[in-house]
This record gives sequence, C-alpha cells and structure tokens, in this order.
Amino acid sequence: MDGFDGAGPRLEEVFTVEAAVGKPIVVGQDGTHGRRQLIVIEGGTVSGKLSGSVMPGGVDSQIIRPDGFTELVARYAVKLDDGETVYISNTGIRRVDPSVAGEVAMGKIVDPKYVYFVTIPSFETYDRKYEWLEKSVFICYAMRLPDKVVLRFYEVV
Repeated sequence: MDGFDGAGPRLEEVFTVEAAVGKPIVVGQDGTHGRRQLIVIEGGTVSGKLSGSVMPGGVDSQIIRPDGFTELVARYAVKLDDGETVYISNTGIRRVDPSVAGEVAMGKIVDPKYVYFVTIPSFETYDRKYEWLEKSVFICYAMRLPDKVVLRFYEVV
C-alpha cells in the first residue's frame, strides 16, 4: 500500500466484470420523473485480480430522466474461483450527449462513445483475504452494450 507522497491520488485497475443483463422491466414512465426500470443481472464473468463469475439474480434499478440523465443502483454478487463470494453495491450516474438524449429517455441503448457512465462501488466480503475491498475507495467506469454491461473497477491509491 502506498503512503501519502503529496502527488495526489491515482487509479489502479483491479478487475473487470462483464455482466449479462435481461431486457428492462419498465415500472413506470411520465414527463416528470422519467422512466423507472429494473434490469435483471443474469450472470457474467469477473477477470483481473479477482476472477470468477457473476451470480444470477442481481438487479440494476434505474431512473432515466427526460433529458437522458440516469441515476442507478445495481446490487449483485460474484463467486470467485476459490469459492468465496463478494456482494457489490454500485451507485452511479450515466449522462449522454444531448444528440441521443431522446433515444436514451425511451430506453434505447446508444453507442458508448456518447455516454459518460461512472459508479462508486462498495463491497461486502466474507473472507479476511478480501476485506481489503471494504477498506479502500473504488470507482467504476462502465459501458452499456445491447446484451451486457462491462464494468472496470479501479482502486484509488
């Protein structure tokens, strides 16, 4: 672990999750709140310093505002190759270029080059060897594709 050196924080990539997701379940939509939807996390892979699979049954709860700005909270679990599990809660935002805001507000997936998608994850671990995840700050840079979400987790060091 690096100590304070006065240079400021830097990011170290720790692992990547590729999560397979289902079709959005629209809870409701209006001109004031936007579009509330739930997206089931069906499975996926974990690679990097952590390696394993995404357990099915997680959910990403989103509210997509009329201007395309999205607030989200995803909660899911991963099973690592050594049999241990980690629960992840990922809270964040997604904003889009105004040229595609109308499409996004209606639930369409757009080219990731038009999207800023960043979250702040927190972890719950059940084995001492992974408690370091609970004792650092992480950010996650994400990309939504038609059938999955790719999430890159970085530790602030």
